[in-house]
Amino acid sequence: MLPEPFIPTIKKGDVLSVQVSSLNAEASAYFNPSATADASQGNTAANPLSRTSGYLVDTDGTIKLPLVGQVAVTNLTNAKAGELIGSKLKSYLKEPTVTVRNLNFRISVLGEVNRPALYTIPNEQVTLPEALGLAGDLTIYGRRDNVMIIREEGNQRIFTRLDLTRRDAFMSPYYSLHPNDVVYVEPGKVRATTVARSYLLAPIVTGILSLIAIIATRR
Repeated sequence: MLPEPFIPTIKKGDVLSVQVSSLNAEASAYFNPSATADASQGNTAANPLSRTSGYLVDTDGTIKLPLVGQVAVTNLTNAKAGELIGSKLKSYLKEPTVTVRNLNFRISVLGEVNRPALYTIPNEQVTLPEALGLAGDLTIYGRRDNVMIIREEGNQRIFTRLDLTRRDAFMSPYYSLHPNDVVYVEPGKVRATTVARSYLLAPIVTGILSLIAIIATRR
């Protein structure tokens, strides 16, 4: 039986997208500045700049919304934060619906994978196998039996290794990744040996090329 999916809660420093809708679309637009900006510019597609805009969760754990003012959102799930904001908007909108998303849910996948990179997770849920899939899976040199996950928990940095060839890896609390997790796939011995041989052969190849060049200049 797989562990329960990880449901993130909002933390200080997060950047939130808050999308508001109601029975009055024009009134709702006041609370969606990016949508208003796109309409005023005549853009039918979303403005690329608006994709990165959002509400920063301040050091006091709040975001500041138009008219509503400060709303405490830390330690809430996105769904609960949306309900809280919606309740505060009832004074201004008829039957408001609020969707909250975390714009900086990102993970890093590094090491022996085909596409090492920093990945943004739109739905805010990703498992270790899914993350490796985003990175194009392991290379032929990657070790499936020793995948490292680096996680920040409070003021500590936790290093955990999982063996993906064993079933118990899928029961681990590190199977579901958290925001800012780093996944590192170590190279196997074959890779290390190949690299070592390359370093050993490099001076020999350089010497042979130099000798050929010297012979050629003497002719």
